[in-house]
Order: sequence, then C-alpha cells, then structure tokens
Amino acid sequence: MAARLIDDDVERAHEHALAASRSAGRIAIVRETVAITAYALGDFALAVRELRTYRRISGRDDQIALLVDSERGVGRPDRALEVGRAVDRAALPTEVRVQLAIAMSGARLDLGETDRALQELDIPELDPDRAFSWSPGLFAARAAVLEELGRIDEAAQWQRRADIAAEAVGAADADFEVIEIDEVEEVPLPADDNDAPEGSTADVALDESDAPTGDQVASEDAGDDVAAEDDH
Repeated sequence: MAARLIDDDVERAHEHALAASRSAGRIAIVRETVAITAYALGDFALAVRELRTYRRISGRDDQIALLVDSERGVGRPDRALEVGRAVDRAALPTEVRVQLAIAMSGARLDLGETDRALQELDIPELDPDRAFSWSPGLFAARAAVLEELGRIDEAAQWQRRADIAAEAVGAADADFEVIEIDEVEEVPLPADDNDAPEGSTADVALDESDAPTGDQVASEDAGDDVAAEDDH
C-alpha cells in the first residue's frame, strides 16, 4: 500500500509504512520503506535513522544516495560527504553510483564549494551523446552547478541535453509498455455427449497442481520479503 500510495498520498503511504514497522520492524524492506516515505514527507531526521537501520540489517548500500541527501536535509553537509566517501563506489550499481554523485555534488553546493560540486559530477556516466535512465538527473544537476558558477550558456546546453534525454528515455519506456486485456470473450467448448448434456457448456477443471496460487503470482521481491519475515 505504501508503494501504491506514495505518488498520490505521501502521508497515507507513510502511515502504512509505520504500521508495517510496528509489526515487522526487523525486516529490511520495511525500514527502507519507512525511510523513503519519511524522506518524501521531508522528515529527514527519521529518514536518516531508518536508512542507517536498513543498512545495518541488509548490509546493502543501494540507498546510500538517499542517506547522503537526508544528511543534507538535516543540515549536515559535512556528515553527508563523510557518508558518501565511506562507500566503495566501484561496487555500487551504476544508477546508485550516479545518484550518489548527484547527492555529493549537492552537499558541496551546501558548503559553497561550487567548483568541487562540478568535479563530483565528472564521472564516466556523464555521456552527453547517450541517454540512460540516470542521464536526465545527472545532466540537470550539472546544469544547476554551471549556473551557480555563472556559466550560463553551458548550463543551458546541459539543461537542453537533460530535456532531450528525458524524452528519449520516456520513448524507450513506451516501447516496452504492457497492454492489459480487461475483457476476454468466453468461447463455449464443444459439448461431449458422455460428459455434458446437449447444448450445455462443458466445464474445464484444473487440478490443484495446475491452479495458480497467490504465491505463484506474487512478485519475486514480495516472495523475498515473506522469506525474510519467516526467518525472523
């Protein structure tokens, strides 16, 4: 429910996340969800606390950029930089590494270190000729820093690249759009004189082994969450 509501009703999403934490506070994804909804509400202190707990439980750094940005949110840009420097960036997934670079750049801006903020964004993923899911945010961040430096023309160029990248990524996503079929016409099966009266539609029965269960249609992530809860 938190995931379903967060885009439209952040407060209710956060309430669902808190309810989950009261029942399953030792499950990593629960603490992660509390952190994400708290961040969306601007409760950065709670986000910091929950993200630290999430890292301790899961041993993962996939939300490191959100932690850095949350430290910025509570007015600790120095601490944000320390947190970001403490991780092995080479071990991070590409998108997380890019998000971390953007967050670190923001912390530099908070400290008035504009030149170093630009340096934080000088990463291999900064390719103006190719668009990936992380490209629009990275290009826009560079445009913002260049504007702070007074390099207005360059800032406009990078913002234009960000807009083009966003359009390109959106078009690519549309190519993989899933079309759901809401209605399926019911086609009667031919009647078998031995199995059904004439003129009736024969029923098709599924063995229990053939029938799809909730577990079979659940997402892989949800299955992992259930397994994790059982362990605890």
